[in-house]
Amino acid sequence: MSEERKPYLGNPQETIAVLQKYHFTFQKKFGQNFLIDPHVLEKIIRAARITRDDFVLEIGPGIGTMTQYLACAAGKVCAVEIDRNLIPILEDTLKDFDNVTVLNEDILKVDIGALARQQNGGKPIKVVANLPYYITTPIIMGLLESRAPVASMTVMVQKEVAARMQAVPGTKDYGALSLAVRYYAEPYIAANVPPNCFMPRPGVGSAVIRLTLHERPPVDVDDESLLFGIIRASFNQRRKTLANGLKNDQALDFTREEIEEAVEACGFPPSVRGETLSLEQFAALSNVLGKIRRNRK
Repeated sequence: MSEERKPYLGNPQETIAVLQKYHFTFQKKFGQNFLIDPHVLEKIIRAARITRDDFVLEIGPGIGTMTQYLACAAGKVCAVEIDRNLIPILEDTLKDFDNVTVLNEDILKVDIGALARQQNGGKPIKVVANLPYYITTPIIMGLLESRAPVASMTVMVQKEVAARMQAVPGTKDYGALSLAVRYYAEPYIAANVPPNCFMPRPGVGSAVIRLTLHERPPVDVDDESLLFGIIRASFNQRRKTLANGLKNDQALDFTREEIEEAVEACGFPPSVRGETLSLEQFAALSNVLGKIRRNRK
């Protein structure tokens, strides 16, 4: 942390004082749960590996608690907050931190690539966020799929969502999200966080997960959209065999014979289920089915 500036938010008394000063009321539609534990905030900064060389994009700064910690550790911080009622509070709590910019925007509509070009010379940025539970997956997948210059994402999410992101084949948490995350990044759960670390308290536990993005995907696929279409179809009816799950998905448009041919070509048993396949095996299946589709013509 910087010697000149230190974060002063991060415990219940200070949070309550700021909220009362501005007569702020929590809005359920934004999924607002503010962190009130300095130890957790410090864990997030360490997990994100923030240095003075970093430009950090914070999603949902709330009253600016984690923003203060980020401002002390990073070279520059851009905080994107959707709730306009929080903007006057942020102007107050961040007034002593000259390396912070606040945008009153919906993160799903922000061009992250343009932001990186304008504020960080196009170099990769680090994303840090205490994400609203109701929109966690769209935000994370939107960032991953955008191919914006992002080096890592260190985010607070619902504990069960973190478990799904890090899950391995054959486990109950393993699914389409696990595979999508692995395709784009390496997941690491840095900390589990109980409900009493937030205001108001959520009804479930949380976890801090860091996603370190790959420079290139760990598997070679000829058609990404086909790969993810196969993955989605495999888990839409996860108790069915892989062949039945793919056959029942009209968007894929493969015959049973073509699917069985591909499953056999990959060396999988006929009764194999998608929940047992690794990302590498899904990639192999996708490439075989893609070749079968091309050879129709």
